[in-house]
Amino acid sequence: MSNSLTPTPTAVDFWFDPLCPWTWLTSRWMLEVEKTRPVQVTWHVMSLAVLNEARLDELPPHHRELMGQAWAPVRVLIAAQESFGSRVLEPLYTALGSRYHPQALPKTRATIEAALREVGLPEDLARAGDTDTYDAALRQSHQEGITLVGQEVGSPIIAVPGPGDDKIAFFGPVVNPTPTGEQAARLWDGTLAVASTPGFYEIKRTRTVGPIFD
Repeated sequence: MSNSLTPTPTAVDFWFDPLCPWTWLTSRWMLEVEKTRPVQVTWHVMSLAVLNEARLDELPPHHRELMGQAWAPVRVLIAAQESFGSRVLEPLYTALGSRYHPQALPKTRATIEAALREVGLPEDLARAGDTDTYDAALRQSHQEGITLVGQEVGSPIIAVPGPGDDKIAFFGPVVNPTPTGEQAARLWDGTLAVASTPGFYEIKRTRTVGPIFD
């Protein structure tokens, strides 16, 4: 017998690029929210390499190098999704992101293979990172998020219910370090509040410190 008092989970779509440290912090907040609020998160892959490919020449050398490194992990994530379903995205992202960010491991095939082993996926999925076999599916997943929010954004993208039956998508929230417990829940409540406000677009201030992973 169902409990009529159980709230219906809020459907949340979360697009991520695993190389982005700010996305990592936001994604850990989203997992904290799951502990305190009725939400159901669907994870999607986006790509900073795709987002920036038309303006590579404008980027400083370090960022151009990073965009080159950004292809392999998102291709592998899409390959894993195509082979094993969307349920593998969050655990594989967690395994990759924990290596890239708190552990500061190199963005190499060996790191990807270690992440695949951790979540029980075949190591040979790492080969997808060196080919364009899954690029069409990657671009489709990326474009679904960008279509909701527009081009002038980065990673992450979050989509939540807005006024009426519409989905409202936005970049962020960028938060540092990751809020936990009731603080995470209050930020989520505020996120839903601004998303429900017709015509709301942006809150922003300058970042004064780098990502804090501890």
